[in-house]
Amino acid sequence: MSAISGITEVIEQSSIVNKTLRQYPETTAVFNQFGIDACCGGAASINDAAIRDGADPQALLSALNLAIGEQQSDTNRVV
Repeated sequence: MSAISGITEVIEQSSIVNKTLRQYPETTAVFNQFGIDACCGGAASINDAAIRDGADPQALLSALNLAIGEQQSDTNRVV
């Protein structure tokens, strides 16, 4: 695992799109933003799906990890 902007990278290029969506529902908006087809193409890895759907794999991965990092931060925040 590597760190992106101080956030530990949990999702990897080899992670499967549908599994990621089930585990981290907050990533739905990111996949939609990048035009990733999770319906018919959700069994692919994030890297393969990005290439297939014309998205930058590294930018997608960074955005996904940022989304779950923000969600984890919100969960851990004391109000």
